[in-house]
Amino acid sequence: MSTESRYIFKDGEQALIIDRRGRRYLVTLKSDKDDQNHLGTFHHDDIIGEPDGVRIRTSKGHALIVVKPGMADFIRIMPRVATVVYPKDIGAIITYGDIFPGARVLEAGSGSGALTIALARAVGERGRIFTYDIREDMTARAQQNLAAIVPEHPHVIFKNGDVYEAIPETDLDRIVLDLPEPWQVVPHAVDALVPGGVVTCFLPTVLQVHELVGALEDINTFGMIETTEIFMRTWAVRGRSVRPDHRMIGHTGFITTARKTTPYIPPPAGHELEGDEASD
Repeated sequence: MSTESRYIFKDGEQALIIDRRGRRYLVTLKSDKDDQNHLGTFHHDDIIGEPDGVRIRTSKGHALIVVKPGMADFIRIMPRVATVVYPKDIGAIITYGDIFPGARVLEAGSGSGALTIALARAVGERGRIFTYDIREDMTARAQQNLAAIVPEHPHVIFKNGDVYEAIPETDLDRIVLDLPEPWQVVPHAVDALVPGGVVTCFLPTVLQVHELVGALEDINTFGMIETTEIFMRTWAVRGRSVRPDHRMIGHTGFITTARKTTPYIPPPAGHELEGDEASD
């Protein structure tokens, strides 16, 4: 595909329709098809062949902006069978989990595929994603959602399995867990991760975080254990009116990261610790 053609809408592609109030509608383009809402009717043929960002008008004269859906837009409105990880948390998981191009990453569970999409784009074609879920319907939905925004994804391998029991893969650079009891995976993560590998867990409650951190500390092979919570507030900027929006996205979950290290060796008997180490 040429650089120019990837900016052009094609039959069968998805398009994000945005009205004057910022409301978003996701449609799959089909030649000779019309769509209708309270703003009037618009024709898919008015979009197909046009560039990303084209403006069209409905039968009632209302202006619409049409763009190719970005990852954050798609994740918010994509079909789902489970609650998805919010874009604000996905960004932090990619950053604090240090997901890099070419990385070998294990993800569990796949859910509706929101995090899978971000991981697939972050590791690129040279990387590898092994994404697990115990439910076949979750796997099917995640595959469909990934294909909608990343049509070619041979580097993503979907598996039905329970990582609480074992992790078959080895030499993993990163492990990303969106599971109710990730502490059950910690012993397997020790053997699956490369030296210095990072495990990242997303959990909704602080009691779960407490259980996880305890497991990471007890196994004595993880350091740099940190927990983060992300809040997001948008602002309304209209002419002379500049103010924060009345609603914000507050708590959605906690992100805990830890890096694989060599085991901690306590000081020899009678050794006096000094400075900050003595107070830890």
